[in-house]
Amino acid sequence: MAGPAAVVVAGVVTAWIAVSTHDGLVADDYYKQGLAVNQKLARLDAAAAMGLEGRLRLGAGGAELRLGSRVGAPLPERLRLTLAHPTRAGEDRKVLLDGRDGHYAGELPALGPGRWQVAIEDEAANWRLAGSMLLPDSPETLLRAEGRR
Repeated sequence: MAGPAAVVVAGVVTAWIAVSTHDGLVADDYYKQGLAVNQKLARLDAAAAMGLEGRLRLGAGGAELRLGSRVGAPLPERLRLTLAHPTRAGEDRKVLLDGRDGHYAGELPALGPGRWQVAIEDEAANWRLAGSMLLPDSPETLLRAEGRR
């Protein structure tokens, strides 16, 4: 008798949980997020068309970037660097890098250890380079534009 009674109690508890909790969408604005993903992909394609390649180095208190174009595309004087921690959004950093002739630098507070997502883009958000780096083991990374196939 105990077995069937336990199943009935478990069924009632499960029904109560299902009725009393809200199963919202993972993201309420999923359509807008989908559009944003398409825009990011278009910017990655634009960077690939420009033949962009960069080497980012994070050091004591700063970030240095060497950026070049394999097809001779003009490079901006200012870039946006975004370092995003995959699990702790409160630690994300955004920095403006100033420079010319493909050499850029900017101040950056020290980052904690772990894998960081890296994004470099121009101020007009026409193109974007993306990658990742593992700190403190690899404070330097190569960012190469590769379009979608």
